[in-house]
Amino acid sequence: MEGLSVSDANLVVYIHPSQSKNVSQAILRELSSLLFKYNETFDGVVLAYAVNSLDKQARILSGVHPYFGVRLKANLLLFSPKPNMLLEGKVVKLMRESIHVIVLGFSSAVIVDEDIRDEFKYKSKRGEAKYVSRSHKRHAIKVGTTIRFSVKSLDEEILHISGSLIPAHTGSVSWLDGDGGNPTTESKKRKQPDGETEVQELGIAGGDTCSVNNDQKIKKSKKRRNAE
Repeated sequence: MEGLSVSDANLVVYIHPSQSKNVSQAILRELSSLLFKYNETFDGVVLAYAVNSLDKQARILSGVHPYFGVRLKANLLLFSPKPNMLLEGKVVKLMRESIHVIVLGFSSAVIVDEDIRDEFKYKSKRGEAKYVSRSHKRHAIKVGTTIRFSVKSLDEEILHISGSLIPAHTGSVSWLDGDGGNPTTESKKRKQPDGETEVQELGIAGGDTCSVNNDQKIKKSKKRRNAE
């Protein structure tokens, strides 16, 4: 899945003198406050962190007295969905008008009917609603299905994603990676000594790594942006 990256960050965490006897715990508390929130500095949602090194010499900075700054290096796992990226999530609600999805267990996404390609037809039988492909009857989307969809926009304040099933390489992950084939893979045939043919699946993976090399004061972003 796209949208995930690891950032090598040089940080300065500001600690109150009352926490000076247990600096490590105070630092972890500050870093934990970043989790599952959009951070403008890193341009993404911090999902996890790992402290690599800690400067044992802290210094009081002018203008922020009596706080003192502790320098550290950390790896941050970031979730930064951008338009046209491909994400995967589990369908939790399905109606004729929309498909509702949970991504990574915390971020909600919705795909409205105008963003569902005509290939899919809505059906409801015996209380079970689903979208079924007109071209491939085994390609179906229902509650519990893990789907791959394209990002249209992200509401950074409430971490809500607007998605699309218009691209041909979107839909049920099990079908795309199984019976239907994955558009992001290619098959390579190779002759074996006994005359049999072996098929190898070569995955094409993509992902950017974001680095933050400047010292930054950690702050909570309240900015809301929609990327269309």
